[in-house]
Amino acid sequence: MGYGGNRGGSYGGNDRWGGGKGGGGSNLGDGLNRVDWKSHELETFEKDFYFEHPDVTKRSAADNAKELTDREISIVSGNAPKAVVTFEQSSFPEYILDSIKKAGFPSPSPIQCQGWPTALSGKDMIGIAATGSGKTCAFLLPGMVHINAQPHLKRGDGPCMLVLAPTRELACQIKEECDKFGGSSGIKNLCVYGGAPKGDQARSLREGVEIVIATPGRLIDFLESGTTNCRRVTYLVLDEADRMLDMGFEPQIRKITSQIRPDRQTLLWSATWPAEVKTLARDLCKEDPIHIKVGSGLLKANDNILQKVEIVGKWGKQQRLMKLMEEICDGSRILIFAETKRSCDELVRELRAQRYPALAIHGDKEQRERDWCLEAFRSGESPILVATDVASRGLDVKGCKWVINFDFPGQIEDYVHRVGRTGRAGEKGTAITFFSDDDTKNARDLVDILKRSSNSVFPSELEDLARRSGKGGGNRRGGKGKGKGRGGFGGRRY
Repeated sequence: MGYGGNRGGSYGGNDRWGGGKGGGGSNLGDGLNRVDWKSHELETFEKDFYFEHPDVTKRSAADNAKELTDREISIVSGNAPKAVVTFEQSSFPEYILDSIKKAGFPSPSPIQCQGWPTALSGKDMIGIAATGSGKTCAFLLPGMVHINAQPHLKRGDGPCMLVLAPTRELACQIKEECDKFGGSSGIKNLCVYGGAPKGDQARSLREGVEIVIATPGRLIDFLESGTTNCRRVTYLVLDEADRMLDMGFEPQIRKITSQIRPDRQTLLWSATWPAEVKTLARDLCKEDPIHIKVGSGLLKANDNILQKVEIVGKWGKQQRLMKLMEEICDGSRILIFAETKRSCDELVRELRAQRYPALAIHGDKEQRERDWCLEAFRSGESPILVATDVASRGLDVKGCKWVINFDFPGQIEDYVHRVGRTGRAGEKGTAITFFSDDDTKNARDLVDILKRSSNSVFPSELEDLARRSGKGGGNRRGGKGKGKGRGGFGGRRY
C-alpha cells in the first residue's frame, strides 16, 4: 500500500522554516508526492475511548448547562458530550490518573472539562481558549490513550500522534509535558525543530517514536528526505493555529496534512478565531468538528495578572526601565519584551552595564544559546530575560513574577500572550507596559482589554489616546467592555 512521500535518501537539507519568522519559502515541500487517498484501502483504527462516568450520566441537561456557564464554556457547534468536572469523571485509565495526581493539579481547567471527553470520543474538535489555560494537557492525555490502543510501531513506521507548533519554544514546552505524563506508559516522543543538529533527530525518527512534536519546516525536511513519514498518524494536533498562520506557515501545514490519512482525528487549538483559522479548520477537520470556546471570545488577560500601563516617551523608555529595575529587582524572574533583535541586545548591554544579570533570546541566536539562556532564566541563575515575541508563546517559566513590555507589540493579540507569561498556574504576577505616541493605533484595543480585567491600573491619558485614535487598530475584538482600572499609575514620563 503506497502512501506517497520519498522513502530512502539522506536526512540532509537546509535548516528552513525551523520555527522562526515565516514569510517566503513556499516551495518547501514541493518534493512531497501528492497522495490520492481514495485509491488506498486504509486499515481501520480505534479512536473512541470515552466511557461516561455514572455521575456525568445522571447530570441533567440543565445542570450540565450550569456547569458550562460557571466555567465560561460555550459549545459553538457540534454534539459535544457532557463536561467532566473531576479527574475521576474523565474515564482516563489509572496510569493517566496517577500522573495527574503526581503533577498536583487541583481540578481540571475549563478547556479540559470539555476537551477531554470530546477528544476521548474520537471526534474532530476545535478548541479556542486563552494562553495558559491548560490546552496542552487537554490534547496530550487523550492522545496517549489513543496511542496505547494502536498496534505497536514497526520498522519504518512514523509516529501515531503528530503535534504541529509554531515555535521551537512551544514545541519544547509540549515535549516537557509529554515527558511528564508519558513516562509511565513507555510512550516515546521527539521534538523536531530547526536550529538544532539534524543527526540526532533523524536517528530517533528512524528508530521509531509514537509522538512527534514539530515545527513545520524541519518536519517537511525529514518528510522530503524520507527520514520519516506520516502514514501511521491517526491523531493530529495543531497548536496555536493562529500564530502559525501569522508566521506564514499555512502552505507548509497543508503540505504536511496532505500526507496524513483523511480519516484521522484532528484537533485544532487556537487562542483567537480569525477568518484564516476558520478556513483552515474547515479544510482540515474532515468530520463536522465539535467547536468549544472558553471565555467570552473577547481578548482578556488573566485576572491573576496586575496590568499596569505607563505613558512613556519613545526616548525616555530606557531611563524609565532602569528606574523600574531599581524598584522591583529582588531576584525574582523578570521577562522584558522588546520589538527587535537589536533592541534586545542593546537593552542587555545597558542592563549589564548597570550590573543587572540579564540575557537575551531572539531569532538570531543559535538554538544551543537560546536553550542555555532559557535554562539560566528558569533556574534563577540569570533572573532577567530580554526577548522578542519568539518568547511570547510557549515560554512557561514557573515563578516569572514580572513582565515588562518595553516596546508595545505590533498586534494587540501579542499583548495578551506576552503578559500571559506571568500569573500562570494560579500564581500572581504583574505586567508593566510602556506606551508611547507611536503605539496610539493600539490604544483603544488596549483600553478594552484593561477594562475587561478586575486587576488593571492605567492613566486617563491612555483613554484620551484611545478616543483620538478613532476605531483603533485593525484587530478589534469587540466593544469597549466594562471593568475597573481607572487610575494614574506612572503618569506621563519623558
